[in-house]
Amino acid sequence: MSSFNVEFILRITQFKSLITLAWPLYIALLTQMLMGVADTVMAGRYGTVDMAAVAIGASVINPIMFFIQGIAMALVPLVASLQSQKKHTDIKQIIQHGVFILFVLGICSIGLIELLPFILHVFGVTQDIYPIVHEYLYYLLLSMPAFAVYQGLRQSCEGLSITRPSMIIMVLGLIVNIPANAVFIYGIGPFPEMGGAGCGLATMIVWITMCIATMLYSHYATKMQVFGIFTSLTTMRFSLLKTVLVLGIPIAFTLLTEVTLFAIIALLLAPLGAIQVAAHQIALNFSSLVFMFPLSIGMATAIRVGYEYGAGEYRRCQHTIQAATILTTCVSIITATLTITLANAIANLYTSEMPVVELAISVLFLGALFQISDAIGVVSANALRGYKDTNWLFILSLISYWVLGLPIGYILALTDNWVPAMGVQGFWIGIIVGLTVGAIAFFTRIYLLQQKLKPV
Repeated sequence: MSSFNVEFILRITQFKSLITLAWPLYIALLTQMLMGVADTVMAGRYGTVDMAAVAIGASVINPIMFFIQGIAMALVPLVASLQSQKKHTDIKQIIQHGVFILFVLGICSIGLIELLPFILHVFGVTQDIYPIVHEYLYYLLLSMPAFAVYQGLRQSCEGLSITRPSMIIMVLGLIVNIPANAVFIYGIGPFPEMGGAGCGLATMIVWITMCIATMLYSHYATKMQVFGIFTSLTTMRFSLLKTVLVLGIPIAFTLLTEVTLFAIIALLLAPLGAIQVAAHQIALNFSSLVFMFPLSIGMATAIRVGYEYGAGEYRRCQHTIQAATILTTCVSIITATLTITLANAIANLYTSEMPVVELAISVLFLGALFQISDAIGVVSANALRGYKDTNWLFILSLISYWVLGLPIGYILALTDNWVPAMGVQGFWIGIIVGLTVGAIAFFTRIYLLQQKLKPV
């Protein structure tokens, strides 16, 4: 068989492997987004103040949750690498150490309850919504240990290339979330109506339910019994704790650079008025929805690269990254074309106010370019996670987004230094620059890593 045919078959195999891993992750991500939509809509139907309280509470808790999730994501390449080497005992040990770290972080998060008055003061929360935000966050912080353990076990399963349970358990969470919201927000039966605060209590129940479900799966599922995660506890070793943290902390801070970037942009746009902010939110919300597919492919890439890198199959790592890049680029070109073509209809789905619609259309055009850069970047970033090269991932993200993207966006949006102030479009041009530079930087780093590795 010719080398061309071998290469072609390998690439087709990689496409199939990526899609098999990615589609349950895609459903799980969409379901997670639907949970956030359900919270916003159901709190909004109770009252505008309650919806605002939930939105503010989410902005406070999200950095904590993303940091915890970032630490948990270190388990994917660690577990995948060990799985490729059939080191079942080592897998058990690294999972237990990772979950221990995450549980401790969850417990520490509960301690933030005492700091809530100070935190909400810093956020400038007004007195009319302060009690709702405080109670909402109280329940969420109480649920952080359950959220942390769930994330640890979920990422461990995904590292073992077991992605369907994530989808099923996330759907279970949505099934619990909607009726729990109804009971506690509006008050049903013996339960008093709690408004937006009830949304926090419902979310706490959801995280606990998902944590228990994931623990049961990890203990009783046939695929998981070989590891015996809960059969006995291993002695805590500093070297393994360090391994998880050294890999996980840069991932956590990388996530925070992305999350805080968009939060800062929203704050900087606030003085320009509601129309600017609304147009930004419409484009960002739609782009986030479209982003779920490349993100799921990126997550699958981290799993495959982690497995193949651990097995020393460096050529397969290259094929996986190439296949993922081709797949996400093709899909993003299609979605970008549809976004441009249907921009007017998309904007009208969010609002009927013509000034907002007109501005949102122009931002959606920029969002189409955003999709292409973001799709390539997320695959490259997750490939670096698979290679366990997370320090460079954080450094390159920080430079691309904060040193280049945000300052360029600020100058274009709010000053007349280069061109007349462009408002929200200026920030989106800055975002595109940051994402494009980041994607190029990540890809270059991958190339340099591959040059050091002898293909097998």
